[in-house]
Amino acid sequence: MDIIANYGTVLIALACIFGFFMAWGVGANDVANAMGTSVGSKALTIKQAIMIAIVFEFAGAYLAGGAVTATIRKGIIDPGIMAATPELLVFGMLAALLAAGVWLLVATHFGWPVSTTHSIVGAIVGFAAVGISVDAVAWGKVGKIVASWVVSPVLAGSVAFMLYRSVQRLVMDSPDPFESAKKYVPIYSFMVGFVIAMVTFTKGLKHIGLGLSFAESAVYSLVAGVLVFFLAKYLQRNITQTKEENAEYHFTGVEKVFGVLMMFTACAMAFAHGSNDVANAVGPLAAVVSIVGAGGEVAQKSAMPHWILLLGGGGIVVGLVMYGHKVIATVGTGITELTPSRGFAATLAAATTVVIASGTGLPISTTHTLVGAVLGVGIARGLGALNLQVVGTIFMSWIVTLPAGAGLAILFFFILKGVFA
Repeated sequence: MDIIANYGTVLIALACIFGFFMAWGVGANDVANAMGTSVGSKALTIKQAIMIAIVFEFAGAYLAGGAVTATIRKGIIDPGIMAATPELLVFGMLAALLAAGVWLLVATHFGWPVSTTHSIVGAIVGFAAVGISVDAVAWGKVGKIVASWVVSPVLAGSVAFMLYRSVQRLVMDSPDPFESAKKYVPIYSFMVGFVIAMVTFTKGLKHIGLGLSFAESAVYSLVAGVLVFFLAKYLQRNITQTKEENAEYHFTGVEKVFGVLMMFTACAMAFAHGSNDVANAVGPLAAVVSIVGAGGEVAQKSAMPHWILLLGGGGIVVGLVMYGHKVIATVGTGITELTPSRGFAATLAAATTVVIASGTGLPISTTHTLVGAVLGVGIARGLGALNLQVVGTIFMSWIVTLPAGAGLAILFFFILKGVFA
């Protein structure tokens, strides 16, 4: 308690710095979840993608980032064990933020799309198991998160596979693919509008005074879907195709129509990602602020101050602008060749999986979800369409993430403990 009383201001300052660094890593590495498919399919340039991501990632982080956060991130630690030594929890959360941030910096440098969720989870498990007690970790919860390594990519890949097969059947294989695209793309746009609205409403907008039931969310989402349907019809009215374009690539006109749709899916995925992953940076930060503010009392839940969400959203934007291009290249072009129609299927599948996870409480990684969706589209075209060497590297980086986060967090935990104690 004395440490918190004497160094409270310093601890909060460190928490803000490390939290911003972690949010920077989320922006630098995870922005590819939202933008990789759009850039890879050439529906958007890298500059356009970054501009869209700045707006929608920040909006998702701030508006739908959550009204209340469990101070003990995802219930991984039993707070009762640390009621007498709250300073250890503060050191641990600081160590976890710094460790996850460092690992994300390393992974981004090499262009590996890793999970920010698993980075912070590995870090928290590491410091808790070694620095406090093996019994302090809720291993059942950790088991669920490890299971999500398989569940989220398989679920997203399956949805993406079915979506792209529907595009092949309804559009590509029809007698007039261009006219079929104009007919069906507004319907796909309706699905995008509905899904992103459901992400927004099911995530909850309680901290701006809007708490909706699931049924109310569904009704408002249907309205949003209908609006996007008509907007898509309006935007595609001037899209034409020439014989010269079609002679070079038979589906040029079709991909132009899907290019309009990719703008919607890019915005949708950026918003979904901002709302889903900002908690990885601000959850531990909120825990430190809560404990120091309460004079050392460890609460299970704390109100999320607006400034913390602003700091998290700002960190995501800065990371994305400075270093986001590295992982965008891996997701957009490294795994399989993408076109707007393929990128649409992958992005909508990933956003849909995020909605399902939000509704069921399944702990998923948006990175694993998006990569799984891109794989699903590749498999729909045949295994030869996949770059298996890149896929293997990505899987290896996923396996390394938990132990890397844990090892770094243990090191930083004992350094902080030594400095302050």
